[in-house]
Amino acid sequence: MDFMTLIDGIPSDVVSANDRGLLYGDGVFRTLKREGGGSRCWARQYAKLSADCAALNLRCPDSAILATELAQLPPDCVAKIIVTRGPGARGYAVSGDAGPRRIVTASALPDYPSSHYMNGVKVRLCGLRLGSQPRLAGVKHLNRLENVLARMEWKDAAIAEGLLLDEAGNVIEGTMSNVFSCRAGVLHTPDLGRCGVAGVQRDRILDFAAELGLATHVAPLALDELMAADEVMLCNSVIGLWQVREFNGRVWNGGAVSARLRSLLEDRDD
Repeated sequence: MDFMTLIDGIPSDVVSANDRGLLYGDGVFRTLKREGGGSRCWARQYAKLSADCAALNLRCPDSAILATELAQLPPDCVAKIIVTRGPGARGYAVSGDAGPRRIVTASALPDYPSSHYMNGVKVRLCGLRLGSQPRLAGVKHLNRLENVLARMEWKDAAIAEGLLLDEAGNVIEGTMSNVFSCRAGVLHTPDLGRCGVAGVQRDRILDFAAELGLATHVAPLALDELMAADEVMLCNSVIGLWQVREFNGRVWNGGAVSARLRSLLEDRDD
């Protein structure tokens, strides 16, 4: 499929050179999957978008408007919603009359190998360390240069993802995913109070864990704790869930928890 873009509801691929999203990364975004004409987990996705807009003191577009625009996209695609503060005068100060701009795009669903789901994926440790900024922690803002630079660290197609640590050496996330580990029936995921992006799939896994009889623990996750896990998983709204097969010299076999969580994520839309 061809790339498709709506800007404020109108088919176009042109934004102002003065748009603050372009000039300063002044905005937020969400990436979600459309299947069979529906937008997966839309209520959660919109709630996240709204919360992230609020964190930047940015007016969030109405849910019904965005839903109407998403419905104009192909029935099966990767949809992306970008909300910027819109065009503004030179300088960091925000004009009182600045209004949000909506950019809604569609691109083809990625064709990941079936082995990623059946056998797990190979992952590497990135050299880049995430900086700390509690004011933006958890927010999917447009300043993603750390992730871009980290993803530039490898070109080996056999490596599906790279894990990122913070300045203290704790595991935070993948370049495009959230991280979970499971050990002795407890599901662990990093605390994102200082950096990292809190994704919709991460929230869903935390909510679904109780149905599988799993306790959850959100706290700093040291690299050696991750290495000692029974299973390690990666998630986002496009890939769903991948189990890590190989990382940092360790190999994991297929895990029952990963498989059960993947099934819940795929079968439900809440």
